[in-house]
Amino acid sequence: MHPGPDGDPGAPGEPGGPPPARPESTAEPGVTEGAPATTTSGPVATARVRHAYWPRNWALWRRRPVQVAFMLAAEAVAVAILAVSFARSPIPSGNDWINFGILAAGATVHIQLTQRQEERRRNRTKTVLIDLTAVWTFSAAMILPVPLILFVIAVIRLQHWFIARRPAHNFIFSSITHGLAGALAHLTYTTLGPHLLGRPGWGDFLRESGTIVLTGAIYEAIQIAYVGGVLLLGTPAGRTVRNVLGSPADNMLEAITIGLGAVTAILLAAVPPMVAVMAVVTVVFNRLAELDQLQNDVRTDPKTGIFNMRGWSESAERALERTARSGDQLALLMVDLDHFKWINDTYGHPAGDDVLRTVAQTLDEVTRPSDLVGRFGGEEFLVLLPDIDEDATWDAAERIRIAIAKLHIVTTDKRGDPATIADRTTSIGVARHPRHGDTLERLLQSADAAVYLAKENGRDQVCFAPDTVTPPAGR
Repeated sequence: MHPGPDGDPGAPGEPGGPPPARPESTAEPGVTEGAPATTTSGPVATARVRHAYWPRNWALWRRRPVQVAFMLAAEAVAVAILAVSFARSPIPSGNDWINFGILAAGATVHIQLTQRQEERRRNRTKTVLIDLTAVWTFSAAMILPVPLILFVIAVIRLQHWFIARRPAHNFIFSSITHGLAGALAHLTYTTLGPHLLGRPGWGDFLRESGTIVLTGAIYEAIQIAYVGGVLLLGTPAGRTVRNVLGSPADNMLEAITIGLGAVTAILLAAVPPMVAVMAVVTVVFNRLAELDQLQNDVRTDPKTGIFNMRGWSESAERALERTARSGDQLALLMVDLDHFKWINDTYGHPAGDDVLRTVAQTLDEVTRPSDLVGRFGGEEFLVLLPDIDEDATWDAAERIRIAIAKLHIVTTDKRGDPATIADRTTSIGVARHPRHGDTLERLLQSADAAVYLAKENGRDQVCFAPDTVTPPAGR
């Protein structure tokens, strides 16, 4: 997970927290920090817009003090390392400059041909954006000296400045992070040399492959450390594993991009003209990433980041079909937050949204990877548990109920003052296949009936569907 062209690690609308809004500027209303200066009504308006670029007006200073300290210290360390690496790097050769020109040209073609796609992806992304420029920056880290690595990054970042239109301090932090990751990846790769020449054997291939993988891991780890560090020091709502380390899809996209960067470096060393093919590949891959994001948006609940009813139902139907064919057991849990309206009425709807997000994250953490978690609507969630017996179903439902009861959700009240919501109870209804239904619709109806039974019995409990209200034997 890396910052991307407009990464805003730990911004006021942090990933996992309330839907992120662009940080406010101390400039006039309607002026966005980091946006290109434009004239709206003569010289006065132009001067007002440019005030947003002044360091003293950056939204950076409105972050938590510990975040500001971390970012400034991290940037200072990175700049020092880059300065030393730059000074100790050998003078680029003529061939290095040719390779630089090829990578810079390829990156420019990629960026310009995918500008509209990136803008659409960025507008739909509420978390840190994973861009695809590692194809060029990682290949530069493998094959160019440090000065030219930084020049490639500068070429890419300069173009992204006019596309991203993000707060200046975010852009600077992301750029420095890219530079440090590239420089340290280069030092790792060159230190572990010499590299393949001539006709190597399988042992040499395996060693070189391991070196490339380690170099890619260093490249990625630096960016995770910088961006993740800011998120860890942000508001509690943003301190989730998914936000700090990225989702599986984010990390898969990043791994593929770094892999394409390694391929680009190999082509540049062996057959430089073939790098033109990689420019085409990146444009196509960028389009595929946008389509994947569109598909994910259709299936994902924007408020909680988990499956919406459409996405959950599609996956649940497939799981139910597999269960019917194999004869395995399956259970459906309907999780209903007790007295949720009281939270909205007492603390306000933003606090209620924080509760929903935290509960969704908790469900994701306490369930198995094979389980399907989705939002049914309002304050209700669904969890499909494939391949599970009755006792394990009860244990899973109790684990969810207890985990939610232990939550201390840091949020704000109606006046915007800090508040903590805790000791919330949950009513959970359980339906099992095929006893309570052989279709998804019938299972949902049975689980819903079990939820009502749990509420009628006093809430804060797990109830099986009406024909099995009491706990299994031994409970």
